[in-house]
Amino acid sequence: MKSIAQIAAELQGYDPQALSTTDVLRFLSQLVTPVQDTVALPLFDALGRVLAADVVSPIDVPPHDNSAMDGYAFDGAQLASGAALTLQVVGTALAGKAWQGQVQAGQCVKIMTGAIMPSGLDTVVPQEFVTVQGDVITLPPKLLSPGDNRRLRGEDLMRGQPALLKGELLTPARLGLAASLGLETLPTLRPLRVAYFSTGDEILSLGEPPREGAVYDSNRYTVFGMLRRLGCEVIDMGVVRDDPAQLEAAFLRAAAQADAIITSGGVSVGEADHTKAMMKKLGDVAFWKIAMRPGRPMAVGRILQAKSASSPLQTGAISSQLDSNKDHAILFGLPGNPVAVMVTFLAFVRPALLQMMGCSAAAPPLLKARSQEPLRKKPGRTEYQRATVSTGPDGSLHVKTTGNQGSGVLSSMAQANGLIVLHHGQGNVAVGEEVDVMMFDGAL
Repeated sequence: MKSIAQIAAELQGYDPQALSTTDVLRFLSQLVTPVQDTVALPLFDALGRVLAADVVSPIDVPPHDNSAMDGYAFDGAQLASGAALTLQVVGTALAGKAWQGQVQAGQCVKIMTGAIMPSGLDTVVPQEFVTVQGDVITLPPKLLSPGDNRRLRGEDLMRGQPALLKGELLTPARLGLAASLGLETLPTLRPLRVAYFSTGDEILSLGEPPREGAVYDSNRYTVFGMLRRLGCEVIDMGVVRDDPAQLEAAFLRAAAQADAIITSGGVSVGEADHTKAMMKKLGDVAFWKIAMRPGRPMAVGRILQAKSASSPLQTGAISSQLDSNKDHAILFGLPGNPVAVMVTFLAFVRPALLQMMGCSAAAPPLLKARSQEPLRKKPGRTEYQRATVSTGPDGSLHVKTTGNQGSGVLSSMAQANGLIVLHHGQGNVAVGEEVDVMMFDGAL
């Protein structure tokens, strides 16, 4: 396991006082490793989990040639003349069982969607395209080609072919695919256990009376929601006061229980509390100033597990324990402002947690949208602006900001459905210019 210093030494141009967002992601990709524990889960319990191994199809899907339409099945070789085709209907093939009769030239079988194609027949004409007179149908000329409207055996998946891949997130569509193969359980990686607590004497928990200079803790609920959306097991540790003994006990208790620890507050330059000092004492931690807005201060590293919460680590034990690969929890120390917490989580923590979950697709895709307003931006930092994305009259994606972009203005985050991502070297944006957007939600 590499120490923080070793990871930093491998990043060309690494500067913790002016770190680009690209370098943050590169650093975190080296810091975290996937969990290894696996469990076989029934499909109903596997939604949102990550596959621990490839799933190979045990059957052909579909298991036989079948009709893609309600219509009439016949031998497509009879279309060669290019003329209208008249056929006698000699039976009906229903879904769920094979039709047992024989079909001669000039004959066809009425067939339902999903029914097995009768022997010798390879083409289906939809019922709405034919003229029916008694037991005779007529097809217009040049309507079909041989093989039309037939699903081939194994067309979706062939037996022995990988159907789902290790590292894929189990979405509703993937659960449906597994069910179509007759699989009752899937091999999954266990969910991450993530501990969270807010820090600071100015933070109020819900239910406490207001007091001068204090604010209610919104970060606890936004982080909880984002972690639950990821499928993490959340260890809610509430608010920890700015007291060395309380902070030390909280960090050690979190490290003993969790794969990752997330805190908010106490990582800025000039902070008067003891959070940074305790992170340094108990772990191998880097303190960053990131070239971004909102956000900027962030702490990352490892908090090492003590033998018990009552047996804190001794100062100076960090490097030797790292070399011995002792157990630890990954630390993400986020800024205190509500929007900065959410943005740094979405931009950095979420991809890192997905990597820890063993997910092969950790980075969210960026979409292109046309800005409906001018955006001011100086090169030299990455900006994430809260925005609403919609479809314009021309069918393209349009985007506009949700107003006040201050890092403490949570209402503009609540109104947004995505973030405009203005990259490090990017300057001002004109009306109608395309920008990258990171959407908040996806259904599949």
